[in-house]
Amino acid sequence: MACAAAAVAITLGLIYAGSPGKLASGTRIAGIDVGGLSASDARRLLERRSQQLSRAPVTFSADGKPFTLTPRQVGVQVDWAAAVASAERQGGGFGFVRGYRRLEIEFFPEDVVPPTHAYDAALSYELGLIGRAVDAPHREARLVRRGLHITIASGSTGRVLDRAAARQVIVRALASFSRAPVALPVRVDRPAVTVAALAGAQRAASQVITAPVTVVAGPTRLRIPRWRLAKILQLPTGGRTSIAFSGKPAAAYFARLERAVNRAPKDAGFAVNADGSVRVVPALAGLAVNAPRSASRILAAAERSTNRVATLVLAEQQPKRSTAAARAMGITGAVGSYETVYGGDPNRIHNVQLVAHLVDGKLIAPGATFSFNGATGERSAAKGFLEAPVIINGEVQTGLGGGICQVSTTVFNAAYEAGLPITARTNHALYISHYPLGRDATVNYPDVDLKFVNDTDHWMLLRTYVGSYSLTVSLYGAPQHRRVETVSAPLRFVSPPPIEKTVDATLAPGTTVVDDSGVPSQSTSVERKVYGADGKLLSDATWYSSYRSEPRIIRVGPAKHKQKIEPVVTTTVQVPAGPH
Repeated sequence: MACAAAAVAITLGLIYAGSPGKLASGTRIAGIDVGGLSASDARRLLERRSQQLSRAPVTFSADGKPFTLTPRQVGVQVDWAAAVASAERQGGGFGFVRGYRRLEIEFFPEDVVPPTHAYDAALSYELGLIGRAVDAPHREARLVRRGLHITIASGSTGRVLDRAAARQVIVRALASFSRAPVALPVRVDRPAVTVAALAGAQRAASQVITAPVTVVAGPTRLRIPRWRLAKILQLPTGGRTSIAFSGKPAAAYFARLERAVNRAPKDAGFAVNADGSVRVVPALAGLAVNAPRSASRILAAAERSTNRVATLVLAEQQPKRSTAAARAMGITGAVGSYETVYGGDPNRIHNVQLVAHLVDGKLIAPGATFSFNGATGERSAAKGFLEAPVIINGEVQTGLGGGICQVSTTVFNAAYEAGLPITARTNHALYISHYPLGRDATVNYPDVDLKFVNDTDHWMLLRTYVGSYSLTVSLYGAPQHRRVETVSAPLRFVSPPPIEKTVDATLAPGTTVVDDSGVPSQSTSVERKVYGADGKLLSDATWYSSYRSEPRIIRVGPAKHKQKIEPVVTTTVQVPAGPH
């Protein structure tokens, strides 16, 4: 019995097996019946029909709006060879097995869907165009302020193109052989924030602006009126349902509040007493408003019906130099001082006062070098320097910052009298008589500098005092009680001034007028010996100064002209001889 049944089954399978070189009867690919065709014939048939339809549009509809696309527009490609191969496997096999598979296809036919793909950028572009035409996004319910009244505006439901699903629908439709209209999926876009969700926020916001709020910062009390509360209150947006004091108007208000309340920390400083001693001015801690935490406190007060008072959150800011640190610097009295008299045009006086201010208050650590150029930086018009007489290349000219060397010379002499090591000093090109002989100091940013060293064990403070006609520079620190002895060499003649002579036609011949007697080139030197409090010689240094000459300028009359004697011309006339 079993053998007979098996034989019948095999026989039945062989009857329906058909030719292995032909696709099973009832085989459909993309809706096209290719049963009975060879694999190559089926592929050619499908490719030919696909090519014929590559420019044939399909009409898609979304929310009642039509859109047409062709396979070529979005680069749709169909792998017909893969589809035919899949169909072959469905109806393939050996002998009677193939017959049963084909029998199943005949009774239960399935449409083979071919693998497809599209040019992603082109398809995304087309979906974007369709979406812009179709999309009607939802509108969230929101709070609306009209003056000092806050109400709720209801939202609305929207409809948007389901781009992910629409992508698949478009590719599948353009890959098929049908050109029937196709509907694209559109989904309902519901709002996330409803009127009910904003009811609590509306009540809270309305309460905030019912009355003013008083802000307290130590002894300072400020009043925030209702209109200001309404302006800085940020109503819920972007799906939020809470209120806050934030956004640009709130940031601007808290910036003004900080300017009114904040107090910058003040470093410990130094003050000079009438007797020349130095006392420490205590440091002062600063205060700064913590804006985020203060905003939360103000909002909490505004949400109350009574006791609408908020205390600001203040953070203490410590100074960089404490009182104890200032005392430890050891600045107790004068170390050296010098005064020079100044004058000149208003621009020069302005420059003297400006650069004196720039070096005033500079602190010099033990062992550190003070640099004049480092303390003042570049002397520029941007810093307020003006044009005034200045020595340039050995000549008095007008230049930016004229008068600065008055200050550098005074600083040099203060360090000189203090007995400090002076490591960089340059004399002026021309001799200036109102400075101590051989003790002038010129500077030019950035190459010509004045430098000296604090060789004591304590800090030093440089102070400048600008009077109506004089400038005083003082150095304060731990008094060293040094004794300074100076030996100045006489100003030595080096060479006579050059003569610049011009002819003045208005002068009588042989007349000479001296406009400027000139100055010869000169030199000098200054030796300084510094003794400690115990009388021990600490240093012995000599500074040499060479000054250029200034020309002797004279005018002379034109040379005398000698009288010109005209030569006598004699003419000889020859008379021809007459007859004899």
